[in-house]
Amino acid sequence: MPAAHQYIERESGAIRQERLFNDALVRFLYHPVREKAPLLFRKLTEARLSSWLGFLHFDQALGARVLGNRRFIRESGIDFRECLEPPHSFNTARKVFERRIRYWECRPLPDDPQAVVSPADGRILIGSFRDTSSLHLKDKFFHFDELLGPDQKRWINAFHDGDFCILRLTPDKYHYNHTPVTGVVVDFYELEGDYHSCNPAAVVRMATPYSKNRRVVTVIDTDVQGGSRVGLVAMIEIVALMIGDIVQCYSRERYANPSPIYPSLFLERGCPKSLFRPGSSTDVLIFQQERIRFARDLLENQRRTDVRSRFSTGFGRPLAETELRVRSLIGHPHF
Repeated sequence: MPAAHQYIERESGAIRQERLFNDALVRFLYHPVREKAPLLFRKLTEARLSSWLGFLHFDQALGARVLGNRRFIRESGIDFRECLEPPHSFNTARKVFERRIRYWECRPLPDDPQAVVSPADGRILIGSFRDTSSLHLKDKFFHFDELLGPDQKRWINAFHDGDFCILRLTPDKYHYNHTPVTGVVVDFYELEGDYHSCNPAAVVRMATPYSKNRRVVTVIDTDVQGGSRVGLVAMIEIVALMIGDIVQCYSRERYANPSPIYPSLFLERGCPKSLFRPGSSTDVLIFQQERIRFARDLLENQRRTDVRSRFSTGFGRPLAETELRVRSLIGHPHF
């Protein structure tokens, strides 16, 4: 039996058990088949087959019957009262994963206009490139240069010795990403890669899955008039197994008039920015050195030793995720 994976619910501080969607398939893809049949592994994580798996899973009635999506929808705990569309409209798994919610009512922003907020509903880990030995994140979750792109020397230098947070979305989550800060886009680019899973079992088994996956990088300058004043922020949206796309759809007013992301675009904190296609995915935020002060409860939760985390098992140290909501507090400017 695989090790249990637990996380901490932020509002209550309670330990919760994660429901691992298609865990058996993920364990198969990231177990001995990777070493014994590398060609098969590469084929299974290529974009074309990954998209086909996603189509079978999320769009077809056959996929719902064979792969259990109907049961997943029934047991996921999704609160359809938050949704803009009525419950009877969610007749495929894709419609569930790509649902829109009344975030302006059910995901309020902190009162402090300079507070940095979560870009998604998900489970967060925090770290620093100055102190990776305490978390063993740099060489396990990702390699810093690889994550931003090996040719991006400007940003590699700008974020040297900075801080980061990793926010992991599970398949039941609301799959829109929102802007974590207010500022001006100074760069936007895509990096090609594979479609590895963001399931904890895969993260622990693979050396650097986050830095090998296809990803979109948005660099935001917050030291502008009306900005969040936390320096440069890199927001990296990372695709996973069965997700073939990240749709950029920034909307300043709810979901109206969606726009692509481009340099010089002014982004307001808390607005919808992009949509992950169905499955599970990951956001990474990178901050410049000593520009953010992370929320105390997130740091304290991460060090708890009473949580059975697959990450703790894989890295040999306490490493507990906290579940938080999109637009909720992550930190403040470090003045």
